[in-house]
Amino acid sequence: MAAAIMLAACGNDKPAQTTADSAQTGAAVQTNSAAETKPAEPIPSDSLYVKKVENLPDDFIMGCDISTVISLEESGVKFYDYAGNENDLFDTLKQSSVNYIRVRIWNDPFDSAGNSYGGGNNDIETACKIGKRAADAGLKLLADFHYSDFWADPSKQMCPKAWEGMEIEEKKEALYQYTKDCLTKLKDAGADVGMVQLGNETNGKMSGEKIWMNIYYLMDAGSRATREILPDALVAVHFTNPESSDRMLNYASKLKYYDLDYDVFASSYYPYWHGTLDNLTSVLKTVSETYGKKVMVAETSYAYTLEDGDGSGNSIGDVVNYEKKYPITVQGQSRELRDVIQAVVNVGSAGIGVFYWEPAWLPVPGESWEERSALWEKFGSGWASSFSGEYDPDDAGKYYGGSAWDNQAMFDHSGRPLESLKTWGLVRVGNEVPPVPDAIKDSEIMVKLGEKIVLPAKTSAIYNDGSEKEIDVVWEDADLEAMTAGEPETYTINGTAGGMATVCRVAMVDANYAENYSFEDEDRSMWVIENIDDKTTQIDYQKKALDAVTGEYALHFWGESSTEFRAYQTVSGMPAGSYTLTASVQGGIDGGDDAQDIYIFAYTNDGADTVKASAELSGYANWQHPKTDSITVNEGDTVTVGVYVKAGKGSWGTVDDFMLNPQKAKG
Repeated sequence: MAAAIMLAACGNDKPAQTTADSAQTGAAVQTNSAAETKPAEPIPSDSLYVKKVENLPDDFIMGCDISTVISLEESGVKFYDYAGNENDLFDTLKQSSVNYIRVRIWNDPFDSAGNSYGGGNNDIETACKIGKRAADAGLKLLADFHYSDFWADPSKQMCPKAWEGMEIEEKKEALYQYTKDCLTKLKDAGADVGMVQLGNETNGKMSGEKIWMNIYYLMDAGSRATREILPDALVAVHFTNPESSDRMLNYASKLKYYDLDYDVFASSYYPYWHGTLDNLTSVLKTVSETYGKKVMVAETSYAYTLEDGDGSGNSIGDVVNYEKKYPITVQGQSRELRDVIQAVVNVGSAGIGVFYWEPAWLPVPGESWEERSALWEKFGSGWASSFSGEYDPDDAGKYYGGSAWDNQAMFDHSGRPLESLKTWGLVRVGNEVPPVPDAIKDSEIMVKLGEKIVLPAKTSAIYNDGSEKEIDVVWEDADLEAMTAGEPETYTINGTAGGMATVCRVAMVDANYAENYSFEDEDRSMWVIENIDDKTTQIDYQKKALDAVTGEYALHFWGESSTEFRAYQTVSGMPAGSYTLTASVQGGIDGGDDAQDIYIFAYTNDGADTVKASAELSGYANWQHPKTDSITVNEGDTVTVGVYVKAGKGSWGTVDDFMLNPQKAKG
């Protein structure tokens, strides 16, 4: 995971609550195998509701990626135990039933003058320090090789500087020697390496390579090196986007085709982006049963607050359109983690573990941006430093800064553990405290201009056990008449329910003659989808609110080799007049061929008067909102509206919100 996508989050959060319980630890016996380690006794909680995870194995991996810890400590960040006493982070995690530490490894995260790119300074020397401290605390280590000099994720798989210009034979030998050298250093440092990860979120790219045969050569080199130096360690591969099950299964199929020697197929799972947990279980189960591999979640997390601790902005920030299954609270964070663990356990014996990504990436001390920035630059404790521009000028070099993850940590901003950190142990026994309201859902209504606005009398309260109940809501005064007499706009009205704040978002819209314009209604028979020459690998109505503009659904597409389709509907009975069509499009192309031809269209009757408006796939969540010129509709005309998409290898995206609106007269 790279902290590069700046999104917003919605929901009303409660202030984080930490209970100053005495840390109660069990007599965990340190061994060389997590399978032989008795789980630590869970730490009790008076406030946290945790449903027991059924069929949880004793050797299940309860992991945390704390790659930034050393740079944070050097920047002055301190960590505490549940009683408020300063404590080593590794010990607090161990006491909380964590049994595995994950650390990313970059080849050379420094510029030509020796300045750090940031993100924790995670070269092999830093990994050795973290691995040694983990072993001293009785924790095993997952060595996560990015095989890059800085962040590697689906959008970036950059070649290390030292390997630039190498042909694949030379590069795979360099990777083999590099992996052997790093694993030897970890072993000599005393790290208890139980697993080695070959690349990070390698969705069809790795170390600058985009051809699967070359990716295999590199992974094979890493696997051979691992088997040679650490024959007992598990070898893992790591992909993401499990919501696109076809793509994930395609990755597993490629590895089988090339006969890669590995043990664990790992996926990221962030509930903001990656679909349902049932789907996650299904994808991992299919991989395990089809290819005989162990499976796990290598990264997950959830926000407990919307507060930003360092002024650098968070990946999950102010307001975002997503399915609020979990409130943004400490309890919501705990429920998300518990449910991900259950989803992996539901796979069966092949489901071996879950890692939480950067639960300790806290704000560094400082009264001002300038003070904190100086620490980020000096110690590399922010997601990127200004020096990273030498290697990654288009992203990190422009948007460098602090932690984009502090509101998803499992410690508050002062370093004290949240109650949610106890989830790791409590999932084994359950902790079903009395149900109480945890958060209030926001309300959303859509009203056509000129119509009366009626605010809802009740709203949903989400309880700590995940149940929901309708309760009365009181709204503050607002000028509803002015809203309905104005222009298209979304208004926010504040309210109170159950003693907690909530909001109602009132969207004032023009009359829209496109039926099921946002694909929310189950009946989508008015839409016709033509997969031209069956080029598009997948076209479906995807339920994923972050990939939609309105509601939860959008028209989703993915083309492994290419994409070409059109989707349209024909509308009749419209009043005579002038109309415009708008829609929303977002997505990208991962295959290297950026050629694309995308437009929305509208025409009457036989299509002689077609109007179009172009859009492009310019990256995830970079929504394009094309709008056509006006089209004249006479009495009795039919109007056909839709979208045409043609793009190259690895193209993907969503289309949403077709708005066929009357055009207002000027003056």
